[in-house]
Amino acid sequence: MALLLRKTFLPLLFSFALISTTAVKLSAQSGNYATPYFADKDRVKKLTAYFPLIEKMYREYAEKNHFPGYAFGVVADGKLIFSGSGGWADINKKVPATTRSVFRIASMSKSFTAMAILQLRDQGKLQLDDPVSKYIPELKGQQLTADAPEITVRHLMTHSAGFPEDNPWGDRQLADTDQQLLELLRQKISFSNVPGIAYEYSNLGFALLGYIIQKVSGQPYSTFIEKNIWQPLGMAQSSWEYKKVAAPLLAHGYRWVNNDWKEEALLSDGVWGAMGGMLTSIESLSKYVAFHLQAWPVRNNPEVGPLKRSSLREMHQPWRLASVNANYRYPSGRAIPLTAAYGYGLRYAEDGEGRKTVGHSGGLPGFGSNWVMLPEYGIGLMFFGNVTYAPTSLANVAVMDTLLRLSGLQPMTLPPSKVLTERRDALVRLLPEWDGAANTGFFAENFFDDYYMSKLREEARAIYTAAGRILEVGEVVPENQLRGYFIQKGEKGNIRISFTLTPETPARIQEYHITLQKN
Repeated sequence: MALLLRKTFLPLLFSFALISTTAVKLSAQSGNYATPYFADKDRVKKLTAYFPLIEKMYREYAEKNHFPGYAFGVVADGKLIFSGSGGWADINKKVPATTRSVFRIASMSKSFTAMAILQLRDQGKLQLDDPVSKYIPELKGQQLTADAPEITVRHLMTHSAGFPEDNPWGDRQLADTDQQLLELLRQKISFSNVPGIAYEYSNLGFALLGYIIQKVSGQPYSTFIEKNIWQPLGMAQSSWEYKKVAAPLLAHGYRWVNNDWKEEALLSDGVWGAMGGMLTSIESLSKYVAFHLQAWPVRNNPEVGPLKRSSLREMHQPWRLASVNANYRYPSGRAIPLTAAYGYGLRYAEDGEGRKTVGHSGGLPGFGSNWVMLPEYGIGLMFFGNVTYAPTSLANVAVMDTLLRLSGLQPMTLPPSKVLTERRDALVRLLPEWDGAANTGFFAENFFDDYYMSKLREEARAIYTAAGRILEVGEVVPENQLRGYFIQKGEKGNIRISFTLTPETPARIQEYHITLQKN
C-alpha cells in the first residue's frame, strides 16, 4: 500500500521567551565574567534548503520499514519549522496520519516523569538521594548483597537501581494498578546488580517514580504531569488514556506479520504509564522539545516555563555511563567513536567529533518513536511510527548527521570573556622579556613559584626569534570563561599561548604554556 504524504510548515510559537538567533546577552557582574553565546544566525535558512531531502529520507525510511503511518518534525528557534506525515493513522477507516495524529510515544514518557520529579525536588518536597523506601516501604530491606546501598530516587532516574533490564516484559504491565505494583514488590524483587554501579534499563524503576510522584504530590502522576508540564507548555494533543483521544486523531498501532499489518490492542492507562504510557502528537511534542532547547546557553534572562533552566540542563547531563563504542558507524557508513550515557529520563551521546545529542526513543507493541536534540546547534528532531517497535531512532540519527554535514550549520560559540581578553593583552605586552611581570598584579601567587623567571624568559625569547616578526595577534579562543588560548602569527611561524585563570576576583593567571607552530 502506498503511503499517503502530508507536509506542513507550522510556526508553532509558545508563551515562554525564545533564544535569539544571533546572541543571548548576559550581564557582567563583579566576579561574573559571563559573555554572550552566539548562535548561527542563518540556522533556519540553512536548514530550509534541505527540507525536501528530510521529507524524502523519512518517507523512504517509513516505506522500507513497513510503517502504516508516520509523522516527523524539526524544531529550531523555539518553533516547529518543518513537519510532515504519511500513510494511515487508522488503516481500516483510512484515516490519514498527520502531525496532529496522537501516537503512543512509549518510553519517551520517561523524561516527563523525570521532569515531574525535578519539579518536586525544586519545590523542596523530595531529594534525589532520598531512599525509595521513604516513599515505598515495600522496598525496605530488599537488596542483592549485605553490603548493597539503599536504592535512591536518583538510582531510579538513571537506571542504576540494580533492577534487571525488563524489555519487553515491562511493556505488558502498562495498565497494572497501584495494588498490582505493590504486590510485585511484596513478593520481592530479583536484582541483577547492586544499586549505583551499573547502567541497566529498567521500566520498573520509572513505574516506581510515577508512584513516588503520587505519594509526594497527593495526585496521580498522570494528573500531576498534565497540570504541571503539558498545560503550561500548551500540549493540548496529549493524553495518558487512549480512550480520551478523539477518534479522528488517534493513531492505531500495528505489527507487520506475514507481509500484512495486524492491529495491536491498545492498553489503558495504569501505574506503569509513567514509564511509557503517554500519547501525543508531533505538534504538541514540538513545544516540549523547544522548551528543552531553550535551556541553552546559560544566561541571566528571567526563568520561564514549568522547570528552571538549570534543572533542565541537569536532565541533559551524562549521569550514568551506558556504553563506549569505538567502532560506531553513522547510517552513512562514516566511522567514529561514540560514548552513550543516561541522564534523568533522557539519553546522552557524544561522538568523536565532540558532537553532543540528548533525547529518547520509545517502543511498545504497535508503536515506535524518537526525539533527539543537539543543544549546541539549537535543533531537535522527532519521528513517530505506528508499527511495533518502529526503529525511528536510526532515521533521526541519519537525518541529523546529513543535515549537519550538508548545511554547514555551526554550533553556538562562546566569545572570550572580558578578563580573558585583558590577560591576553597583558601577556602580549610582557612577552618575550617578562620585564616587571611580577609587579603587574596579573599573575596568581603560585605563578612565579611554579615558573622560574629565567626559564620563562629563555623559552619565550627562543620561540619569538624562531617565529620572526609578529604580524597579527589573534582573538582569545575560550574553552570557558577562565581558560583559553590565542595565536600570534609570525613571519616564520605562529606562537600559541594558552593560559588558565584563578577563581579569584579579579581572576589572575595561574597556568601558562607557549609553543611554536611552524608555517
